[in-house]
Amino acid sequence: MTDTGGRLLKAFVHPANEHDKRGGEALLLGMDLSLWPRVRKLFVDWGYRGLKGLASSLGLELEVVARPYAGVRGVWVREGEEAPELPRERGFKPLPKRWVVERTFAWLGRNRRLAKDYEANPRVSEAWVYLGMLRLLVKRLARAA
Repeated sequence: MTDTGGRLLKAFVHPANEHDKRGGEALLLGMDLSLWPRVRKLFVDWGYRGLKGLASSLGLELEVVARPYAGVRGVWVREGEEAPELPRERGFKPLPKRWVVERTFAWLGRNRRLAKDYEANPRVSEAWVYLGMLRLLVKRLARAA
């Protein structure tokens, strides 16, 4: 979980064979919301839409940032008839708020230890994520001073 500036607030690493929704549940249940009193709204992608009930029970609003509907994927036509022109949006369109976590992953990926998954224990990987963010923030503070 990051803030809108991409700074890491909480991390939870789980095995790859576990759905992200389960990891999201563990992340939300393991959070101490008193550490971040200003966190009131969570922007999530489509895979976390099932967490709305849990988030509302914690006093958080969950907004699912989904891709816009691109229209009909195709139509059936009789043999000999022409297929109608289907309206489609072309080109790349970044979704608001959804790219923030991906950008943070890119920042963390610059750490050699986080470029590949070396650890067997997910808690050790989680610790490396926190260390990578700490390194990034200290580097930014030193540059600003």
